Amino acid sequence: MNMELPLSRYQNYVYDRLQCNSTSFFSLRYSDSDLFTKTSFLSNPRKYRNSFCWIKCSSFEQGLRPRPRPQPKPSKLDVGDRKETPLKETHVKKSSVGICSQIEKLVLCKKYRDALEMFEIFELEDGFHVGYSTYDALINACIGLKSIRGVKRLCNYMVDNGFEPDQYMRNRVLLMHVKCGMMIDACRLFDEMPARNAVSWGTIISGYVDSGNYVEAFRLFILMREEFYDCGPRTFATMIRASAGLEIIFPGRQLHSCAIKAGLGQDIFVSCALIDMYSKCGSLEDAHCVFDEMPDKTIVGWNSIIAGYALHGYSEEALDLYHEMRDSGVKMDHFTFSIIIRICSRLASVARAKQVHASLVRNGFGLDVVANTALVDFYSKWGKVDDARHVFDRMSCRNIISWNALIAGYGNHGHGEEAIDMFEKMLREGMMPNHVTFLAVLSACSISGLFERGWEIFQSMTRDHKVKPRAMHFACMIELLGREGLLDEAYALIRKAPFQPTANMWAALLRACRVHGNLELGKFAAEKLYGMEPEKLSNYIVLLNIYNSSGKLKEAADVFQTLKRKGLRMLPACSWIEVNNQPHAFLSGDKHHVQIEKVVGKVDELMLNISKLGYVPEEQNFMLPDVDENEEKIRMYHSEKLAIAYGLLNTLEKTPLQIVQSHRICSDCHSVIKLIAMITKREIVIRDASRFHHFRDGSCSCGDYW
Repeated sequence: MNMELPLSRYQNYVYDRLQCNSTSFFSLRYSDSDLFTKTSFLSNPRKYRNSFCWIKCSSFEQGLRPRPRPQPKPSKLDVGDRKETPLKETHVKKSSVGICSQIEKLVLCKKYRDALEMFEIFELEDGFHVGYSTYDALINACIGLKSIRGVKRLCNYMVDNGFEPDQYMRNRVLLMHVKCGMMIDACRLFDEMPARNAVSWGTIISGYVDSGNYVEAFRLFILMREEFYDCGPRTFATMIRASAGLEIIFPGRQLHSCAIKAGLGQDIFVSCALIDMYSKCGSLEDAHCVFDEMPDKTIVGWNSIIAGYALHGYSEEALDLYHEMRDSGVKMDHFTFSIIIRICSRLASVARAKQVHASLVRNGFGLDVVANTALVDFYSKWGKVDDARHVFDRMSCRNIISWNALIAGYGNHGHGEEAIDMFEKMLREGMMPNHVTFLAVLSACSISGLFERGWEIFQSMTRDHKVKPRAMHFACMIELLGREGLLDEAYALIRKAPFQPTANMWAALLRACRVHGNLELGKFAAEKLYGMEPEKLSNYIVLLNIYNSSGKLKEAADVFQTLKRKGLRMLPACSWIEVNNQPHAFLSGDKHHVQIEKVVGKVDELMLNISKLGYVPEEQNFMLPDVDENEEKIRMYHSEKLAIAYGLLNTLEKTPLQIVQSHRICSDCHSVIKLIAMITKREIVIRDASRFHHFRDGSCSCGDYW
């Protein structure tokens, strides 16, 4: 039997006769009561001692009073009762069993749009009888589509046909408004309900929490406690989420205490909400205590505690929990893998990420869009662009985040043409770019020096795609102009920006001035940066390098004195390399590594070999962001040189080396590493504070602009 009736003869009707704001039986009117006034609840706990004595947060506001309401009428049906209430009929209703059955079947198959189109038959032809089950299905269709227009159409039809909802249906209509984001109308519906039960309260409170209005959620929760002292676990879990949203731990602790007294301390919903709340409020010890007390550690509980540790930077501890979870036999989901992949990204651990990738495929998530997008992002960030493209090509479904991750990956590693090709392919496949997409592709153009293409894409943002350029887009274009030596044009673009220039825009101009030696404009840009970021050390160091390169030693000394006066200390540079799944860190001039003698000897050997190729150390010693350059010997053994030497000593020939370092690579080391890559026939990838550098065969992907 064909479920879908032909609707072609109804498609040309106009909906003008539908009154979108008529909701008579719901009596949607705002009350002047102070129940919904927008005042904070966080000032005076004594106000609520009688009605809600267990919450004592010291920041509740005064003034909350429950509004007077008429006595609730006895509900015709309790929640969950699906018995139909007879309609008040003034004439004989047409039989609509067939159409109602079709609508319900379409909703069951999640063909929500088709169901709402078929509902148009009822709207355009009077006299049909529609039952509770059909209204219930149409509510599901509106929720599934989050269709505000569908909500208004359905409510108007109910009103026009004299439908009298019972308590169950009132709660369903309330839920529909909440799920579709119509919180103002939902508030009015709730305010005028003749009778409310725990489901009514829970629905409106959950709506406020989901919309981020945590204060109003707490206000309503206090009023609910006056009417229903015993709250269910889902309501407690919802309010604990509100505490997490406010990042206020004290009311969360009070909710925890109350849940324990109510016998809900080990409920799965409450426990997972508590773990999330304590983690977001910075109390990992409490979060772990709740996790340890869970009798049945579900996947949600494991994910919550792992995410909590990862959130606060405890990456190794989060990985230990992941291994414990895996050994416990709990089946992992795509969220687990996405968390672990992001942890591996933070640790720069490609080997661990590959292990997680293999586990992801073994567990049946090889095509999951969330987990695979995390993999694309990880491989892109850490130099494995070919692996990122392989994962991307195998994805059966891609979202805008997947495309953005791959485009940014190509761009960050100097593959500007490939980034533009992916951008154009994305457009051909009908995917709408957003501001992140344009940031990725414009950054790719600036890194690779694709001047003409960059300007074409920048101009197409507003003209073709209606995306308004933001400050970061302007910063990319300023860097692109600066790379071409067009410093006056870059400064003019800053002045023409339709908003106040940001620190990133001035920093892009300052970098261009450093590379091209424009002292006056560089000094001007640096002064602008000082006013915005007076405590950021790198801004002073770039200007110091400009003065040094221009022979302005007195001015350089003045900048150095400014640093001392402000108490800004230049920290030792640090570089990391991972060998055999173990990270190794080196400081400039390091003397403490277990293999430091062999490493220093290897550096001396490399410097001797490249000197035979004509290398001469730069006479001018450029200072680096966050680096203390007090001794010439330290300059000979910069942290990146030590990390490269260690990698050459402890890896097989032709194995690529990947280093992460805390500072911008200096020009002398940049020249040295190009020659080392050439004589060792190794690819050396360095991610510094500026960008990725791929050294291969005596050249670098940055084109000597960083």
